[in-house]
Amino acid sequence: MGKTIIVSNRLPVRIERNQEGYRFKASEGGLATGLGSIYKEGNNIWIGWPGAAFEEDSVKGEITAGLARESMKPVFLTPQEVDEYYLGFSNQTLWPAFHYFVQYIRYSEEMWRAYEAANRKFANRILESLEPGDIVWVHDYQLLLVPRMLRQAQPDITIGFFQHIPFPSYEVFRMLPWRRALLDGMLGADYVGFHTYDDMRHFLSSVHRLAGYDYNRNEIQLEDRLVVADSLPMGIDYEKFAQNAVSSPTEERMERYRKSFGATQVVLSVDRLDYSKGIPKRLQAFDLFLEQNPQYQEKVSLLLIVVPSRDAVPSYQELKEEVDQLVGQINSKYGRISWTPIHYFYRSYPLPALSAFYRLSDVAMITPLRDGMNLVCKEYIASRPHKTGVLVLSEMAGSAKELSDALLVNPNDLQAMADTLKKALTMPKEEQRQHIEVMQQSLQKYTIFNWVELFIGNLQWVKSKQHRLDTLQLAPSRQAQLLKEYQKSATRLLLLDYDGTLVPFHIDPLACKPDEELNSLLQELGNDPKNHLVIISGRKADTLGEWLAHLPVKLVAEHGIWTKEKDADWQLNPELVQPEWKEEARKIINFYVDRTPGSFLEEKRHALVWHYRKVEKGLGELRSAELNSHLKHFMEQQRLQVLHGNHVVEVKPNAVNKGTIAQKLHQKLEPDFTLALGDDRTDEDTFASLPETAYTLKVGKGASRARYSVEDYQAVRNLLKSLQDL
Repeated sequence: MGKTIIVSNRLPVRIERNQEGYRFKASEGGLATGLGSIYKEGNNIWIGWPGAAFEEDSVKGEITAGLARESMKPVFLTPQEVDEYYLGFSNQTLWPAFHYFVQYIRYSEEMWRAYEAANRKFANRILESLEPGDIVWVHDYQLLLVPRMLRQAQPDITIGFFQHIPFPSYEVFRMLPWRRALLDGMLGADYVGFHTYDDMRHFLSSVHRLAGYDYNRNEIQLEDRLVVADSLPMGIDYEKFAQNAVSSPTEERMERYRKSFGATQVVLSVDRLDYSKGIPKRLQAFDLFLEQNPQYQEKVSLLLIVVPSRDAVPSYQELKEEVDQLVGQINSKYGRISWTPIHYFYRSYPLPALSAFYRLSDVAMITPLRDGMNLVCKEYIASRPHKTGVLVLSEMAGSAKELSDALLVNPNDLQAMADTLKKALTMPKEEQRQHIEVMQQSLQKYTIFNWVELFIGNLQWVKSKQHRLDTLQLAPSRQAQLLKEYQKSATRLLLLDYDGTLVPFHIDPLACKPDEELNSLLQELGNDPKNHLVIISGRKADTLGEWLAHLPVKLVAEHGIWTKEKDADWQLNPELVQPEWKEEARKIINFYVDRTPGSFLEEKRHALVWHYRKVEKGLGELRSAELNSHLKHFMEQQRLQVLHGNHVVEVKPNAVNKGTIAQKLHQKLEPDFTLALGDDRTDEDTFASLPETAYTLKVGKGASRARYSVEDYQAVRNLLKSLQDL
């Protein structure tokens, strides 16, 4: 086992300078806490930006040496890189897009180039430390391009990626001009994690519709690898917050704070300054609550803590001014000499102070407009030793999926928030305990440490599954063994795909007639009494019969809908559904034919095929992904399936496929030698249906269920010639 390399934009450390030099103070964030159990073990390291720009080489050397003692390695960024890569593209393009604030998105090619360059700098720093067997775990939206950059340099590397903010719907993500590069960057990882199922689903939709890759449940099949996407909600260090809540420093602070508030009930709001947090709407809801419930005036105060963030970004400056103005208006509207409606603090607080606030507050009001997870609400629940208190939580926070016992609200509905706040303030203690207890049990079971362990374990599982799916080249020694077993066998089943396997692809599907060499090969192999030669193809029965019916072979057309023995008529598979479905499917496919120049519909008796080999590259992939999704939605309630093959999308009855036909042939014949050859996704059914002893060969590159792979159709013909010569 190698080491684990953790990579994030920021290192989990704050660098301070004093008379003796630089001091390194550990961060207290959730990620730093959870990964603290990893990055200081053995040779593991954490790579990231140290949080400030350092110009002099001597200072950089001192910083590097100091961080090395903390198991960290710095990526030094210039002030311009920080401005254009971090404050620019990361936080003025990706952040608003991923949080659905499209009005704030900046489309700047200059910032995009800076983002690329900074990601390259991170990747190069990782490669300096990378050794065989290492695991690389990349974190968050600032580094979306890093996984692919690493993959290009080290194809066999193990890479995990976790997105800590939401992933937007396809409709929003496609607005970004750099969408394909961002997706390809993420797909450089083997395992891609998100906080919620919805985020994972949005990612898979974009991968399918923008990059053209199919997925099965949460598995994406690329040309060279299997990639798995998953949802893993992040936990907290529950014991840390539970213990801090009852510590002496916290108790002392709480008593002091309580005297300041007097007998009023306290509603807590803790957020970083960000438009995604919904602070103005929360203030407006509190204003509405006080207006509609005057009996609570002088009896309830809002403790509003806003942590400074990205002050240099104009939209954040405007937000700060809006919050300041709202607080001032509400305090002047309702305030008394003896009572302040809102206690507003624009600053960060250490953990003992936060624990005291969590303990002190009767209600926590956490209502972001959009949030990947939000750990503050979890910290509040963990900090309630007497199991009282009420959590008012936004439906739009990722944590709402776990904390369903909170009072969930739509953060855009001011009236609902005002009503829910009143409900929270009047909830009986016993009901409070019931809700808090359920949520505490949930948070205790799934902590930040469980999250880390689960992610690493799943990443290793994905890698092992990739290795199981990897196909080995049919090296000379393996081919010699195949020929030896073929020669000594008495009954042989040879299953051969046609297009891409026996003949090369052509822009015109009807221009792939068998040439003299192929006719001769199939004639010789079919004449051998030991051989049962089967051509199993997706082509129309009429075309396959016209080209191959004169040969001593069994023909299987349209993925198993039609079968034909030598000198016999075509037989229809008896398991087919009635063809009424074709009318609606034909309309859908023709809609895509009409708006995709170069594409056309091929109609088979029991299948419909949309061809896009002649379509402009890029457009064809986009339209095929759209059509695939459209057809799957249409056929959800019908016994039909969609096959996405090599430049084709086919819809047909799902009672039959190449795999079911291959399996029946094998069971009927019981051969002592089986060879199956195919090049695309439809042939994977054949490979999967055959026993492990069968020689299954994928034609071309990419992960496959086949045991071995050969380069192209010419390599297939060479292999068949070797069989013929025995």
